[in-house]
Amino acid sequence: MRLRPPPPAATEATREEKRFRRYDKDRNGAVSREEWLASRRKAYAKLDTNSDGKLSFDEWSIKTTDRFAKADGDKTGILNVAEFATTRIVRQEHKAPPCVAETD
Repeated sequence: MRLRPPPPAATEATREEKRFRRYDKDRNGAVSREEWLASRRKAYAKLDTNSDGKLSFDEWSIKTTDRFAKADGDKTGILNVAEFATTRIVRQEHKAPPCVAETD
């Protein structure tokens, strides 16, 4: 039984190439100002829940407000140490895929 070598990890260059392609919507090899701002407009539109073209503080802070409410398990309006700990942002660890056994 032979083990296949693991596939090559994505390099920073390929990540940047992928990111570039996501922005370069018309695939002309260049990112225009409009293409650059499109992702920001999309994010803004998601926050502008009443679609008035303006962000109120409540619209802007909704994720934070929701996160606080979810963490406030006892609904006191105050986070104790244990509740506060639940607000920590958990980053996904990138692990190499396991080697796959190749049968002859």
